[in-house]
Amino acid sequence: MELQTLQQSILIMAVIIGIGSLIGYRQPLTADSRQLVITIIVNVAMPCIILDGIFQTTIDQQMLTQIFVIFFISIILNCLGIFIGWLGARALPLPVKKRREIALLSGLGNTGFIGLPLCAALFGPKGALLAAIFDAGVDVVLWTVGVMMLQEKGSFSLKGLKTLINIPMIAIVFGLGSAIIGFVPPEPVKQLFGTLSKLASPLAMMYIGMLLPMFLRNKPQVSLKLLSMPLTFKLVVFPLMTAFLLSVFQIDSDIVSVSLVQVAMPTLTLASILFGRYAADEEMGAMTTVCSTLLALLSIPVVLVMGNWLLH
Repeated sequence: MELQTLQQSILIMAVIIGIGSLIGYRQPLTADSRQLVITIIVNVAMPCIILDGIFQTTIDQQMLTQIFVIFFISIILNCLGIFIGWLGARALPLPVKKRREIALLSGLGNTGFIGLPLCAALFGPKGALLAAIFDAGVDVVLWTVGVMMLQEKGSFSLKGLKTLINIPMIAIVFGLGSAIIGFVPPEPVKQLFGTLSKLASPLAMMYIGMLLPMFLRNKPQVSLKLLSMPLTFKLVVFPLMTAFLLSVFQIDSDIVSVSLVQVAMPTLTLASILFGRYAADEEMGAMTTVCSTLLALLSIPVVLVMGNWLLH
């Protein structure tokens, strides 16, 4: 992994977040405008990153093997991250529900909004495709293990799995299916995917920046001691433990690089939405997401350098 490329990508992310903050300060986001930006990112830009990655990559038997491997690695790592966060939360005198919330905030990262565009910038179309598959694994864990932990009865319904049927997931299935049967879209269509895919990173960073002024105006009251635990586990402990585990096994270098980047991502953006839906601490979810995103601009380069050192 080129350190200079990583530093440039993180710096660009920071600048765009700053621009978004200025816009959000002058023109606060409304519920409708938030939904519009999210719709463009999730339903247009992210599927185009996925399809561009698929159609720019040769899908042979080796590539299919890598896709299946990183999907299962994603599920295992995300479950491990949740378990590590839960063990850490047990050290504090907290209710069971609060421990579960900390566990989810410690283990599940923003692998779609931030991780996917960053992997595309660092590793090209193939990296974007592998990152999308890793993100699919995060979605599976989120809507099964995550929902089960947030519910009082500790169970989940099949209705919750309907959320897995979304536009990015359809793009993965359609793209891989097309590649397997040998279908290649016309060049103008490929150029269209490539052009729209470039929207994802700047729009996602600008959206996060626009949320900051609104968040600061609300002055959320969350204990710093409580907040520090998921931040430490998500941004430092979990990524370094992942690097150590990946160094033990003989795994393809592309899978290792993408997995390490994805695990180093800040807390998932859906945290506050999911917590609100299941009567959890929505304020803590939102604050952890915002703080981890800002701190990740510093922690990602450091953790990835240390992770690469462990891997070699």
